[in-house]
Amino acid sequence: MSDPKTPFEMMMQQAQEMVKSMNPALESFTPKGFDALWPTMPKEWMEMAFGNTFNTEGLDAKTRLYLTLAGLTMQGAQAEAQIRMTVRHLLELGAKKQEIAECIAQMSMFAGIPAMTRAGEIAQDVIRDHEAAQKEGDQE
Repeated sequence: MSDPKTPFEMMMQQAQEMVKSMNPALESFTPKGFDALWPTMPKEWMEMAFGNTFNTEGLDAKTRLYLTLAGLTMQGAQAEAQIRMTVRHLLELGAKKQEIAECIAQMSMFAGIPAMTRAGEIAQDVIRDHEAAQKEGDQE
């Protein structure tokens, strides 16, 4: 006797079958890495667009990105691509690993340990990639 499928499971199965019939190569498709298609904005541009250039008494771009990272963590760290892009842009603005970790850890009290852990794993992955790219650049 098999367990009955939930409506969501049935919908996902139907969608997978439809995708396979349209393009068999999409069967193994994963959206991971889509965030890499969006370029990292230069820190001067981020400060001009998102910082306090037009609102001189307002928040700088790095603080706004920390707030974004906190909010994404609060949502359960489900928006992986958005977390990756935010961490990448924070690193471009000169954020330190410790600061990024503290921002995510602060959310454990509000979002819970699982959300904090997931956001931390994503951030560590981005930081590792960033450090590897820097080492490659130094060797050239």
